[in-house]
Parts: sequence; structure tokens; C-alpha cells
Amino acid sequence: MGTEEGESDAAGGVVVAVKRRRGCSCTKDDFFPEETFQSWESYMRSLRQTGPRLRDRLFSRSQEHAELHEVRERSGHEMKKNLNWWDLMWFGIGAVIGSGIFVLTGQEANSVVGPAVVLSYVVSGISAMLSVFCYTEFAVEIPVAGGSFSYLRVELGDFVAFVAAGNILLEYVIGGAAVARSWTSYFATLLNHQPNDFLIHATALASDYSHLDPIAVVVIAIVCLVAAVSTKGTSRFNYIASILHVVVILFVIVAGLTKAKSSNLDDFFHFGARGIFHASAVLFFAYVGFDAVSTMAEETKNPARDIPIGLVCSMSITTLAYCAMAITLCLMQPYGNIDPHAPFSVAFQNVGMNWAKYIVAFGALKGMTTVLLVSAVGQARYLTHMARTHMMPPWLAHVHPRTGTPINATVVMLVATAVIAFFTDLGILANLLSISTLFIFMLVALALLVRRYYVSGQTSSADRAKLVGFLLLILASSIATAVYWAATDKGWVAYVVTVPAWLLATAGLWWWVPQARQPRLWGVPLVPWLPSASIAINIFLLGSIDGKSFMRFGIWTVLLLLYYFFVGLHATYDTAKATEAASAGKTMEEGSAMDNDTHS
Repeated sequence: MGTEEGESDAAGGVVVAVKRRRGCSCTKDDFFPEETFQSWESYMRSLRQTGPRLRDRLFSRSQEHAELHEVRERSGHEMKKNLNWWDLMWFGIGAVIGSGIFVLTGQEANSVVGPAVVLSYVVSGISAMLSVFCYTEFAVEIPVAGGSFSYLRVELGDFVAFVAAGNILLEYVIGGAAVARSWTSYFATLLNHQPNDFLIHATALASDYSHLDPIAVVVIAIVCLVAAVSTKGTSRFNYIASILHVVVILFVIVAGLTKAKSSNLDDFFHFGARGIFHASAVLFFAYVGFDAVSTMAEETKNPARDIPIGLVCSMSITTLAYCAMAITLCLMQPYGNIDPHAPFSVAFQNVGMNWAKYIVAFGALKGMTTVLLVSAVGQARYLTHMARTHMMPPWLAHVHPRTGTPINATVVMLVATAVIAFFTDLGILANLLSISTLFIFMLVALALLVRRYYVSGQTSSADRAKLVGFLLLILASSIATAVYWAATDKGWVAYVVTVPAWLLATAGLWWWVPQARQPRLWGVPLVPWLPSASIAINIFLLGSIDGKSFMRFGIWTVLLLLYYFFVGLHATYDTAKATEAASAGKTMEEGSAMDNDTHS
């Protein structure tokens, strides 16, 4: 595999650590070095052991020390620590403010929620901020490139981490594809064309996949090149572009309010509470991306200080900007006249400020470019850490010695993004993205509660049983509330049961289960209330998403499980056993050395 000294080889030749690799190796062992895949007979033997192996992986939890050291070393080279809170704050802003606010605001305000779209952004923003707090504690305590994949491996085990990780990769690919297609639409308006003028219509394909977007592919390729060259260089470009983007947002708000008419808000609650929450579930797309910042913890100089400041500041700025832009748009014209494709450009055109649409289109393009760039950086690091654990081929874990970036993972992820962007309609992408993201954020909040209240070998059996019971009640009451909301337009009887059940479960956890661990550096306040609220609101928003999106989500999850049972499970099992054997061998050698010293 192009490795040199420092390579560990145990338990049948499974490679568990790599110190150095060739820059461009591409052999079978780079992708499948584990014992299971050395021969057809070995693979069939492993398949027959799927049951016992699954039980082993289902309850195996990674150790923090392993994530921070042994797993990270499998990339061969260290990522460069050159980011601070300023970089992370602008990465957060650049990751989030993009096509969501510039495209989906018009789509939801026009036909789903009306002027109350600003409240939809508030609800989504609260959900996102709760998740930010949960992510921040993990990122400070476990500062590795794996982000939520690493957090879930440590607290909920390999299997849950893999299912979540597959959805996170889907989130990144779909999010990037959606932004790239929106980039093409605003680019067309900048050149005085209709949003769909630059798409190629392929009549032989299904309607949702027949409008081909070659410009999106070109944009993604350029972003891939920039992201692969330098993280610090990417950061500099990002915050310069993001500052320009904030200037454009301020222009939109100030210039738009000069044309405001309060009468446009008269029918504020036309679609009622249901419209607000339906729109919130879709507009959550506009907040997606901040989790990419947590994947940069490994490249942060002082994670304990920089990550909380960077993440909380970026999300606060983003939420305020979204609410201000949404209310400005609705003040400029009646919600029924808002264009669902390029709402802000058309709004300025309709109020006699045709020249302003060029500034809006330019700002939107800037924002979408930074979203693509930060997404490219985050998704590559996520895939890199998955490959370090051998859940994905270890070839993807390679960090280039000169650039200090995971080039292989960057290229693979952005090729997948380009393929999706070339074919798929934005509406399909937005709903599917929201499901994956809300599901992952719910799991991270759950993992945080497990982290605070359970430590293996220290938590008593009685406290563990109470913890499991309260967590199941929190999940069950949250799911019941969401299902009832989705199933009926009227009625309130079920809420009298489900909401108090959630309150009692959270209060029980707070009162009767002692916390087994306190954060070393920075911790989420108001535990367990804040993480429990994050679980409840994320599940509730899931109940507002359409059924077809859940069908697509289910298909993707089935594909993930097939890959896991036939490939990922056996690769990670072999790697874990090889690591254990290597550690045991090392302990024996150290013991022998100590004995020799004693005898001498």
C-alpha cells in the first residue's frame, strides 16, 4: 500500500496505522486492506459471521483517546492548525447564508406561510441554535475532523454513527447540489435572463430530473480546486467574500425598507400555525452548514475558546439577518406577488428599483459561492475521518503532505455533488436535505445527554436504567407529538398527554439521575433541558415534511444498511480487532521490557 516504517500489521495483516504513503497510490489494498477482502473465501467466511460481528459493533463505543490520536494518525499526515475564532465565525456565516434565504424565502412566503415567514425563520433559528450548543461542547471536548460522526461513535456506538454519517454525507452532497443549481439561477438573472434559461431540457428524462445544469458542474469543479489547495487560503477567501455578502444583505434591508408598506402585513397569519411550522421544516435548509465548522476543530489553534465564540456568533448573526431580510421582503410587496424563484431581485424590480436586482444577484452569488466552499471543506473532512475508521475505503483518509488537506476525499465528494446538481430539481433537494439534517441534529442532542449522564464503569445499573427510561420517554413523547401534528389538522387532546410527558421525562432526568461527567473546558448550559428541547423541536419539524421526502430518505437508509452489512461492518470489525491485538502486543512488550529492567 505504499507504506513505510511505522506500519502496524496484526491479526491477519490488517493495516491499522499508516505513517507515510505514496502521494498517488491506487491499489486494491488502498481501498480494502482488511483481512475480510483478501480473498473470496475470506469474504464468504466473514459474511457467515455477520450476526456476531453486528452484535459486537452495535454495542462498541470508541474511546476519546482513540479518536484524538490512533484514528487520526491513519491519515499519514497531520492537518495544519491555523484557524482561530475569527476564521470559524466567517466559516459559519459563509457556510449558512446562501440559496436558502435567497430562494426558499420566496417559495414559502408565496404559497405556504405568507408574511409569517419571519416566524418560520425564528423557529428554525431556535432549533439551529440549540443544535449549535450541543455541537460546540462535543467539538471542544473531541476536536477531530469527524464532527458528529466521531461524537456519535464515542457515545452511541459504531452502528448509529454509521447510519448518521451516511445521512450527513447525503446532507453535504444534496446541500451542495441545491446551492449550485441556485447559483445558476441567480447568474442568469444577473445577465438579464430568466432563472431557467441556462438549463438544458432533456425530454427523455423524468420531469424532476430533466433540466440539466452544466454551469453548476463547472462551479463545483472550481470550488473543489480551491478547497483542495489550502484551508487557510480558503478561510481568507471566505471571510472576504462573506464580508461583501453581509454588506449586500444590509443594502437589501435598508433599500427594501425605503419601499415598505405596512399594509402588506395585514394578512400576517393567513396560513395559521400549521403554515409557520411547515415552512420552518423547509427553511431549516437555510441554516444547514454550521456543522461543517465542527469538522474544522482539528485545524483550530485553541478549540476551547475559538469554537464556542465562532459558532455562536455566526449563528446569531445569521438568524438576525434572515429575520430582517424576510420581513423586508414581505413589506415590499403582498406575499401573493412574491416570486418563488428569485424573490428579492423581482421584488426590487416590481417597486421600480430595477438596478438593485443586479446588486442582489451579485450578493446571492457571493453567498452561494462561500456556502459551496465551506461545504466542500467540511464534507471532505467528514469523509476523511470515516475512512480513518475504515467505514469507507482508507484511500479517502489520505492527507496530502504539502497542502495539509484531504485531497482524495475532497474530489470524491464534489464529483458526487456535481452529478446530483447536474440532474436534480431544487424542490426535491431542499426537503430531503431537511430530513437528513434534523435527524442528525436530534441524534447529536441525544448523544450529549448520554455523555453527561453515563460513563462506562462508573454509572450504576440503577442510574443507567433510569437514564434509558427517561430518554425513551423523551423520544416517544416527541415522536407522538410530531405524528399527531402531521396526522390531523384539528384537535388538541393528544398534546395534553404528549407535551406533559416530555416535560416530566426531562424533569425526571434532571432530578433523579446524577450527571456522571462534567465538561472539562466548555459545556452546554441548562442540561438536560436544552438538549431535550433540541430533540423535541427537531422531531417536531420532521413531522412537517412531506411523505415523498420520507420515502426517498427511507430508500437512502436501506442502501446505507446494505453497504454496511456487506462492506462497512466487516471492514470496521477487522480494523477494531487488529487495533486491539496491536495494543495488547504493545502492552506485552512494555511489560517484558519492565521485567528485563527489573532483573538487570
